[in-house]
Amino acid sequence: MTTVTRLGETVQLSGELPGIGTTAPDFRLTRTDLSDVTLADYSGKRKVLSIVPSLDTPTCAMSARQFNVRAAALEQSVVLNISADLPFAAARFCETEGIDGVEALSMMRDRSFARDYGILQLDGPMAGLTARAVLVLDRDNRVIHAELVPEIRQEPDYEAALSALQGADQG
Repeated sequence: MTTVTRLGETVQLSGELPGIGTTAPDFRLTRTDLSDVTLADYSGKRKVLSIVPSLDTPTCAMSARQFNVRAAALEQSVVLNISADLPFAAARFCETEGIDGVEALSMMRDRSFARDYGILQLDGPMAGLTARAVLVLDRDNRVIHAELVPEIRQEPDYEAALSALQGADQG
């Protein structure tokens, strides 16, 4: 079983993050308008899955802001910010922060996304939320970049994710 830390304390996760070269598992998540969405709804686009515990924390909020500025303008790409936040809270956050290049998605109806992606925190004070991770998927949903952030309070490596995203159509 995979672990990460939070303030130096070990946190057990539900499994393994999908690895480079594998096909990302399908999901059903909820948009801020309460409609459901699946991975197939983003067919033909490159995808950044920015997975965070909650937008209501400083590091998660910074991550959404950074991807909004850095990746949102890339053509044929979509940035999905996935958290356990209620869609109402995610919508309010995006409106308040001026986040318009990142789509906020919620695990409100189903935690299987977190289990299927191996990032559900099983213990510690944030049990039931996700660990922090970034996956970049090509147009066929193959994982071309995977980062499980080892300390939940750290930001991901934006440059590595964006480099993978920009190189997704080359080769």
